Parts: sequence; C-alpha cells; structure tokens
Amino acid sequence: MGKYLAIFNLGLQNTVVYRWNFLFRAVSGLIPMIGGLYLWGALFHARGGVDIEGWDFSGMVRYFLYVMLAESLVTPVEDEWQIAGDIRDGRLSSFLIRPFDYMLYRLSLFGSGRLMYTAVAILPSALLLWIYRADLRVPHDAITWWLTAGSLVLAALLQFFVSYALAMIAFWLLEISTIVFIVYSFEYFLSGRIFPLDLLPPYVRQVTEWLPFTYELYFPVAIFMERVQGPALARGLVIQLLWVVVAFGGARLLWARGVRRYQAVGG
Repeated sequence: MGKYLAIFNLGLQNTVVYRWNFLFRAVSGLIPMIGGLYLWGALFHARGGVDIEGWDFSGMVRYFLYVMLAESLVTPVEDEWQIAGDIRDGRLSSFLIRPFDYMLYRLSLFGSGRLMYTAVAILPSALLLWIYRADLRVPHDAITWWLTAGSLVLAALLQFFVSYALAMIAFWLLEISTIVFIVYSFEYFLSGRIFPLDLLPPYVRQVTEWLPFTYELYFPVAIFMERVQGPALARGLVIQLLWVVVAFGGARLLWARGVRRYQAVGG
C-alpha cells in the first residue's frame, strides 16, 4: 500500500500544477446546472407550482445541488483518454516493467484527482449552495449519511472501472472516441444528470433500475434525499455492488487480453 500512497501524493502534487484548470472546469460545470434550474423553475411556474410526480421545485433544486456535489466526488475526468493515450503512444511499456499494478496506479491517480477537484470546486459550489440555502435539507438519521457515503464509494469505483474498461479498447482500436461518446451519451441521460430518474415512465424505470448508469449518480443522491428506503434501498445497494464487481471483472479481462496484443507502438 505504501507505493500506492506515494502515487496518490504524487498525483496530488501533479494536479496542483493545474489547479486553475480545475477551477475553470468547476465554474463552467455550474453553467448547465444553473440553466437547468431556471428551466425547471419556468416549468413549475407554468404549472402553477403543482408538483411533478412528487417533486416540488424546492426538491428539484436540492436534487441538482446534490448531483453537482456527488459528481465532483465520483466522476472521472479524462481518465479514459489518458489511459488510452498510454496504450496508443507506447508509454504503457514503462509501466509494465515497474513493480505495481497499472489499474491500482490509475485508481490512485483517480482518487487524488477527485480530491483536488473537490477542493478547488468548494468555492463556486459553496456560493451556489448559499444562494439556494433556503431549499437545502439534510437527513437527520446518521445511518443515511453512512449509506450515502458507502454508495458514493461504490459509484466512484463503478465509474472508474467503466472508464478503465472503455480505455482498454485502445488495445484493438487506435481511436476510441466514438465508442466513448456513445456510452457517455447513455450515461449522461440515464445517470440522473438531466432529471431525477423516477420521473421516467414506470416500465422504463424498471429497466433502468438494472442498468449501471442509475448507480453512478442518481442512486446515492436518492439515498441522501431519503427517496429510496427499505427493501428498495437494500436491493439497490446489492445491484450497485454487483455492477462494481462486473465492471471490475470486465476491466481486468480486457486488460489481460489486451496486453497480449500490445505492440508498444511509439514507445
């Protein structure tokens, strides 16, 4: 573990160099969310303030604020492009001869990157939370906080392993951007970034509950907002854990097969 902690610290030092890039990215990331809040505000106003499938405007504001915070904690940024670049340009060769696991190396860098991004994003996020402070509610039950934290860890691992698995395609294809964008288009829609997934029709919702995208953002936020409880909560945590295992296994399998094809072009 010592060498991965050293890699984590090295990643922190490296990302400090790009702190302004992180800050500008965090600020720009708030723009779509603010636009979405104004859009939902106009929709609720047009409906005369009537709830939409059990959601009032205050609840919708809380939802998007919590999604913003969760996304800063768990969502990879360019990890798949960096890994694919290592494979495509031959830089992977230098890692294969070093005494550590490449996946754990990338996971350590992912953790340091998320920590730095969250630290840099605190200021703009705090400003937005203060503006909408009247709409904020937090759970009083300590178990809800612990369950949310556990679900966020699983969501971070799930997103990382999915990104890692996508990057492994670079062993077979020089350009993976088309595949990545196709997957991320589904992810963006079905992870709850645009709207709460319980607004979907029941038959569609039943399908999305078994897809991994639901558990990347929506599910931990729903736990924190206490909108999923009892058997549904237990079932969701089990499904989320299973998807983490599947994504991990898929990433490991693609790595094992891909390394056999690796030709160190450019290395």
